Amino acid sequence: MSATLRVTREAAFGFELRRGTFDVSLDGETVRSIEWGETVEGLMKPGRHTLQIRKRRYSSLVRSFEASDGETISFRCHGAMLWPRWAASFAVPGIGISLKRS
Repeated sequence: MSATLRVTREAAFGFELRRGTFDVSLDGETVRSIEWGETVEGLMKPGRHTLQIRKRRYSSLVRSFEASDGETISFRCHGAMLWPRWAASFAVPGIGISLKRS
């Protein structure tokens, strides 16, 4: 069987400073793109995986997770919403996008 990965792109405040299409990378390989307000889902094999959201040189931190057979794993992501984090992401691109398990 398989597990399901669900990624939702939205922010609590309803805006982002880093906009446009983001790429969803599962285990180091881009598998989908996601727009603001969109939820994407895909099947994956059960086991240990990594997830990262990217937009050109900007990215989230890599998140590791374990998926069981038949389980749905959900994450939420958004671009930087506060200007200090947005400005800092020019020097540290790995903080330009937030990714959290929900």
